Amino acid sequence: MKIAIMQPYFCAYIGYYQLINSVNEFVIYDNIQYNKKGWFNRNRILINGADKLFTIPLKSDSDYLHVKDRLLSDDSEKERKRILALIQNFYKKAPHFKETYDLIERLFLHKSESLFDFIFFSVTEICRLLDIKTKITISSTLDIDHKLKAQDKVLEICKYLDTKTYINAIGGKELYEPEMFGKHNIDLKFLQSRQIRYPQFSNNFVPWLSIIDVLMFNGIEQTKEYLCEYDFV
Repeated sequence: MKIAIMQPYFCAYIGYYQLINSVNEFVIYDNIQYNKKGWFNRNRILINGADKLFTIPLKSDSDYLHVKDRLLSDDSEKERKRILALIQNFYKKAPHFKETYDLIERLFLHKSESLFDFIFFSVTEICRLLDIKTKITISSTLDIDHKLKAQDKVLEICKYLDTKTYINAIGGKELYEPEMFGKHNIDLKFLQSRQIRYPQFSNNFVPWLSIIDVLMFNGIEQTKEYLCEYDFV
């Protein structure tokens, strides 16, 4: 039994879906504090040969609220339509635009006031598109002590799900102590994505953009192949 635990990200980069695909069960945090510097409601796409950040706007609220308690702003749909127009304009000549755009439009126009529900819909829809069969579990549904933080909470989830292997994205390597996992007979591994390159019109390649970019230039079948382009370290 292999599991991974991550925050919810909207249209994340390919490594996020590699991580989901690499495990038997993926726990997605809904009861974790929202951080405006994180990637919950924003990501990067290719505009005029350079990376461009887009952000799904939220209602102003306390910085201490969990993701599941944050709401999209009243004018969110207007901004999402503006971002879609940018995507349509700058990706319309991408080789797999017609294959991809309907999905992207469906994700951006999903009817939900809840930030977590909005993101969760995108994660599950992209997994369905890429034929990722991993079980996805919402963290708050687990019968654990949810007051725990960071590594302690991860270990508690691992023990609750009786996992033997915990896999984390390489970016979190400094956050965990392998000996602590070893004490609980849990093998700690980190997933490192291989360098994935593909033609982006005639521009210099801009790496690690949203899955939107990967799908537009590679299509569904090639993107499925990229799901295995990683190593464990």
